Amino acid sequence: MHGSKQEDDAHSTPEPDERSQAWPKVLFSMAIVGLMVGLMIGRLTAPDERVLEQVAVVQDGLDLWFNEEPKLHGENVDGTVALLFEADGKAQRGQLDLQGKPVGWRVQKSEQGLLVTLVAARPLHGEWAGAEDAGRWRVQVRLHE
Repeated sequence: MHGSKQEDDAHSTPEPDERSQAWPKVLFSMAIVGLMVGLMIGRLTAPDERVLEQVAVVQDGLDLWFNEEPKLHGENVDGTVALLFEADGKAQRGQLDLQGKPVGWRVQKSEQGLLVTLVAARPLHGEWAGAEDAGRWRVQVRLHE
């Protein structure tokens, strides 16, 4: 074998190996399949997002309906009642009567979650409690002066 000219199917340069070009494609395909399976498993095991479904005005307060139990932090701050839920929902506002006097309430989104505030012209104090009711979670907010 002198030179690179072909003699009886034999020459000095070996033919390129087809498997070496297929190996990166196989690795890339396996990586894509692994990623897709991981995403599907993650989606199946992720907890459902907590959502405020309904706000109902009741006597002396509000009933807040969630699809499942949210984490809650509430405070009575300078005559207002503020509740922070780790949940999602749409912004709303309204008014209720407490002993014949108006109380304004507002639901707004914040960086930490969903903020519910109740404000009146006089100092308010609130108490809240949550419980499961008919497959949903209800937080009852009761106000007094």
